[in-house]
Amino acid sequence: MNVIWARSAAILISLLVLSAGVYLVAGPVPALALACVSLLGLLFYYLYQINRLWKVLDAPVYGEIPSALGLWGEVYYRLHRLVKRWRTQVLQVEQQHTRFIQAIQASPNGVLMLDDADQIEWCNDVAEEHFGLNARRDVRQRITHLIRRPEFVHYLTRQQFDDPLVMRDMGEHKHSAIAVQILPYGDNRKLVITQDITKLENTEAMRRDFVANVSHELKTPLTVLTGFLETVRDLPVSEEDRRRYIDMMLAQSVRMQSIVEDLLALAKLESDAQPPGHDVVPIRAMVAHLMHDAEALSQGRHHVAAEIDPTVGMRGAETELMSALGNLVSNAVRYTPEGGRITMRLAWEDGHAVFSVADTGLGIAAEHIPRLTERFYRVDRSRSRDTGGTGLGLAIVKHVLSRHHAELRVTSEEGRGSVFRVVFPLERSLRSAAASADSPVAGAGPAVTPQAPDSPRRAA
Repeated sequence: MNVIWARSAAILISLLVLSAGVYLVAGPVPALALACVSLLGLLFYYLYQINRLWKVLDAPVYGEIPSALGLWGEVYYRLHRLVKRWRTQVLQVEQQHTRFIQAIQASPNGVLMLDDADQIEWCNDVAEEHFGLNARRDVRQRITHLIRRPEFVHYLTRQQFDDPLVMRDMGEHKHSAIAVQILPYGDNRKLVITQDITKLENTEAMRRDFVANVSHELKTPLTVLTGFLETVRDLPVSEEDRRRYIDMMLAQSVRMQSIVEDLLALAKLESDAQPPGHDVVPIRAMVAHLMHDAEALSQGRHHVAAEIDPTVGMRGAETELMSALGNLVSNAVRYTPEGGRITMRLAWEDGHAVFSVADTGLGIAAEHIPRLTERFYRVDRSRSRDTGGTGLGLAIVKHVLSRHHAELRVTSEEGRGSVFRVVFPLERSLRSAAASADSPVAGAGPAVTPQAPDSPRRAA
């Protein structure tokens, strides 16, 4: 017997006992009147409590369970406990739902949910950006009313979702590529997954360009070598022409060797997972070496100078940095007309060690600057070959600086020259009292006294 039957039986038994006592004392009429009044009072009390319970169930508010005595107190207590348990379960479900939504929002992919009528139920921020939607405004709208691209409509209605659909120039971003994959689930519902593959396609295009460019770069000297070898073998040539042909073949061989060496250097940089060391770089000796190389390459056709703050130092791999900075300097010499000026500068900028190379050369158009560090990318192919470049120098610079967490910043104006700035991170920027341990820059004259980082002295 549960508590309700037990308490109800106890109340009735108590009422019968009380009526029997009145019957023995006052007779049957008072006993019957007492029993009737008690039963009516109990009935009205039950009706009152039932009305309270009805109001609670009709408009439930958590925490507003009424209290009562006796049996109804037990009912309200159990109802409160049941509501509390249900509320806990609801809060757990809401927390799981919130975490699920947060996880989808954190995904780099777009997620869009469609009902059985292809109406939008929900989508995350990435899907909004990819399709140009607004989740609040466009909910319960048919997806084909909002995305009217013929290829998407055909993909949705064809019901063949094994392969993703690639859509280009979506949303506000031009020159973009979005891969769309539809996954059916539930009762004829659909999950639309989107992924931005713009970088992937650009990388694939760069790979194709690289294969084509390296083939072309190697094919040209090989063609020259083959032609001259056939000429020397099959045709009678004078000793002077033979010597000239051999010199030209040697130049092409050296060019191929330079390309192969640069490719091997790039491969080594890419395959080396270990970060470069934090050894102190003898930067003044390095700049002196760069000055000597620039003057040798220029052969007196340019004015080469250096401005160095002696308190600037850096940490890293000396050979790698020498290769990267040397490529910047040699490029400045190659692409600066005779009589121009090349200036190397080492200074502090906002606490960062910065090495820059400025020239008064031909300059670079703005549309070419973002692609300068691509392998074999040339602003002017014919001019690049005339200067003897392999097309891999800035690619090597990019990888070396990436390993050192440094940044290459390029500013240029056509016809007025360019400035290539290497900004080293704080952890590799070294401030010293003076770089007395390094050899002075060639042509700099006597050693300079240390100065504040914001006022570098001209070293050459």
